[in-house]
Amino acid sequence: MHCPFCRHADSRVIDSRTSDDGLSIRRRRQCPECGGRFTTIETASLNVIKRSGVIEPFSREKVMSGVRKACQGRPVTEADLAVLAQTVEESIRQTGASQLDANEIGLAILKPLRALDEVAYLRFASVYQAFDSLEDFESAIEQLRLDHGRAAVGADAQAESAEA
Repeated sequence: MHCPFCRHADSRVIDSRTSDDGLSIRRRRQCPECGGRFTTIETASLNVIKRSGVIEPFSREKVMSGVRKACQGRPVTEADLAVLAQTVEESIRQTGASQLDANEIGLAILKPLRALDEVAYLRFASVYQAFDSLEDFESAIEQLRLDHGRAAVGADAQAESAEA
């Protein structure tokens, strides 16, 4: 690590701490040449392999931008989009992979988006799951209905056991 003051090629770490979000490390460094102190923040890189083969760094903003299009006209706030993007990044980082296909990121968005807004979920899924026909939409809607039925049955069972 080059010193930002004198450009000396080395520095000594005098303190390391994990950041609040746990995704980066803050290091306090000192230059042995000039004695200047400075801070660095280190994060594990996460790269996306685009369909064209180009590799670029993962961006929460790009996740938010893509989901924002699916959420147009829906009651979804910017704060909701930021939380969704953070959730997606955390789930992707938990895989341990340093490079992912763009399609895998799109698929990782589906579960939290479904919990946020089902209409936006259907819009987004139609692109990332390559819906080709009305039957694809119908089966996705039917799956949503089945899941709602299971959730309602589970809630009824919990209410009955609480009353007993």
